[in-house]
Amino acid sequence: MKKKILVVVLCLACVSGAFAQKRPAKKRTNRRPTTTQQQQPAQVAPQQSSQQDNVASQPAPDTTQRKAFDPNKPFERPLDGYYKKNNILNAKVTPLPNLRENDVVFAKRVWREIDIREKMNQYMASPKSRLIDILLNAISAGELTAYDPTPTKDDPGGDAFTVPLSAGGAKSKMADSSVVDRFDKDGNKIGSELRAGEFNPDSVVKFRIKEDWVFDKQRSVFEPRIVGIAPLVKPKAGNLDLDYQPAFWVYFPEARPILATKEVVSRNSDATGLSFDDIFMKRIFTSYIVKESNDKDERIKDYAQGIDKLYESERIKKSLMDWELNLWSY
Repeated sequence: MKKKILVVVLCLACVSGAFAQKRPAKKRTNRRPTTTQQQQPAQVAPQQSSQQDNVASQPAPDTTQRKAFDPNKPFERPLDGYYKKNNILNAKVTPLPNLRENDVVFAKRVWREIDIREKMNQYMASPKSRLIDILLNAISAGELTAYDPTPTKDDPGGDAFTVPLSAGGAKSKMADSSVVDRFDKDGNKIGSELRAGEFNPDSVVKFRIKEDWVFDKQRSVFEPRIVGIAPLVKPKAGNLDLDYQPAFWVYFPEARPILATKEVVSRNSDATGLSFDDIFMKRIFTSYIVKESNDKDERIKDYAQGIDKLYESERIKKSLMDWELNLWSY
């Protein structure tokens, strides 16, 4: 009896499974909203999304487009780049600490020469920003005073800033001058005169600086302070090989506000952030000493020749460093 009941149950299970497989699945129907308020968002949403896609695909408007040139309106120069260097243009000079005479324990004046043909100093001769052009432009604009380097009785060295020069006088000192013979009507030589030619900024390859090395006991600092700077020119006088001479002197503390707004050009980066005032104050240049203050007012070349001049220059430099080191006691 139990076997029969089990067979009947299995048969019923098989029949119900086959019936469930043959039964078709119900189709899903999407009911549309009956009210107009429900239909409107469904229709507007695709339009809004399509409009957003179109706006996103369109390029951003070019705000740098300029109008055509109108000769009746004043010309406005476009910005040469995508940002303006306001930091260097608005730079201010950091004043040096006040120095009292009673605080000066040691002082030594030296004269140095900077050769801009050396690799470390080549930025001073960059056509984008030459040091000589900066000085001459400031002198022409009346922002800077040039001083005559001619020695006088009161100024034997010619670098004490005693005789001011006009802008034209400073430029004439920079022009290439040469000695020209003068002749009379019969062709006889009656003398010679010095004539100035055109100025070539590339002809200035050296600068001379005058500085004081001072030890301030109030701050316990031994530091150099530049007093003046002068471009050097080499006059031409026939076949004579004359030495470089200062064209004019510039008082360095007066030139600092101008040098602080002129950026130094570097071969590694266009955004150096350094001004000409920075390179002088931070000593980012190479130079050699040509004179130190002495009782005879002699230059190194007056008592040393050839390579001995370089040895003497290094000796003076080392003596300054040793004086500071000797202040320490261990």
